[in-house]
Amino acid sequence: MTSPISRSEYCVVACAEAWRDNGEVLASPMGLVPSFGARLAKRTFSPDLLLTDGEAMLVAPDGTPEGWLPYRRHLTMVTGGRRHVMMGASQIDRYGNQNISCIGDWERPVRQLLGVRGAPVNTLNNPVSYWVPRHSPRVFVERVDMVSGVGYDRAEAAGVTRFHRLPRVVSDLGVFDFTGPGHTMRLVSLHPGVTLDRVREATGFELAVADEVPYTREPTERELRLIREVIDPEGLREREVRV
Repeated sequence: MTSPISRSEYCVVACAEAWRDNGEVLASPMGLVPSFGARLAKRTFSPDLLLTDGEAMLVAPDGTPEGWLPYRRHLTMVTGGRRHVMMGASQIDRYGNQNISCIGDWERPVRQLLGVRGAPVNTLNNPVSYWVPRHSPRVFVERVDMVSGVGYDRAEAAGVTRFHRLPRVVSDLGVFDFTGPGHTMRLVSLHPGVTLDRVREATGFELAVADEVPYTREPTERELRLIREVIDPEGLREREVRV
């Protein structure tokens, strides 16, 4: 008998959906669950998706090299909207401004994190989605302590919206986009077992919410088999998403 679908498997499917209908773009997932999602999308509904080994090769879903991606070509894809990144976020606000740099005043931070890294270039030059494995008010904040990834309000104020797009945020509680009033965060779906009240309690700002919020779709039988037997047979997804 097939075991029940776990929260982590809903998250893998939700991440995969970020790349639906993307066509031939470079997927750059950061983290286990986003990586499994990109590989699932490639094997199912987004066969033209390009996967990379993170260095210089384009790879097939099984990791076999199938092309060379020199750095100069990679930069061209980054600056031309032909790449879709799924990053993490230590903080994210209602407009999609993301922080992975520091907590507290940047002149004297309470905690030093990764640093800005490539987040500004990513968000201004190609689609960027986010994966948050622990949805809490410490992550979903009213105002980020430092802007690393650029949100809709700042991109519009600076007039740099040509390639700026934040398709979705996936957390361990649900799926979100930025189609609320003024490009604010909106709840798209709840993962089964999660209530709207729980999401609201775990979010440090007011979410846009439709009158009826659906549940995140279940993986198909084929998708579930791929996740469990091919993509992540060791069950590493369960370590990243703990209910």
